[in-house]
Amino acid sequence: MFTGIIETVGIVQNIARENTNLHLTIRSSISDELKVDQSVSHNGVCLTVVGVAPGEHTVTAIQETLAKSNIGSLTIGDKINLERCTIAGDRLDGHIVQGHVDQTAVCTNIDDQNGSWVYTFNYDETIGNITVEKGSIAVNGVSLTVLNSDSNQFSVAIIPYTYEHTAFHMLKQGDAVNLEFDIIGKYVAKLFSLKS
Repeated sequence: MFTGIIETVGIVQNIARENTNLHLTIRSSISDELKVDQSVSHNGVCLTVVGVAPGEHTVTAIQETLAKSNIGSLTIGDKINLERCTIAGDRLDGHIVQGHVDQTAVCTNIDDQNGSWVYTFNYDETIGNITVEKGSIAVNGVSLTVLNSDSNQFSVAIIPYTYEHTAFHMLKQGDAVNLEFDIIGKYVAKLFSLKS
C-alpha cells in the first residue's frame, strides 16, 4: 500500500524488452536503499524490484501493466515518480493508494494560475470509473484532490512544492498519465451496481 506522497523523482537509465515484459532501470536517490523483492510505486504502478546496483534499481512490467498504464511509453531520460510502500504505524498523509492503475488519461489543459497550476485530464468513462469533486485521485502515483469533476474529465490543482518535487513539471498537454481511482469510491460504486 502507498499514500501517494512522492518520495523522489527517478530517471529512466535503461529499457530492455524480454518477450512481452519490459525491464526498466531507474537511477534515484532511494535506489541504494532498496532490496530485491520490495514493492515500489513507479508513476503510480506497483512494481517489484528485481535488481539493484549502485545508485539504481531494475523493475519488470508485464503485458497487463503495459496495457493499462503509461509505463510502456517511457523513454531513456524520462523522469518518473517514486514512492516506497507505507510502513505500518506511519501517518497516512495522502490517501490509500494500492499501486494498481485503473486506466490512463490524457492531459488536455494546463492553466498557469501564477502561483499554482490547474491540470485537466480526459479519460474513457465507459470503463466505469468516476471522480467526485473534493474526492481523491492518484495521477502518476501522486495523491491529489479533485477540483472539478465531469463524466469523462476532471481537474486538479498543483501547488509549487508538488510541481517541483514530482514529475508534474515535465507533464505537457497531450501526455498520457496513470490513474488510480479512490478505492473506497470503487467499492461504493460496485455495491450500487450490484443492487441495480
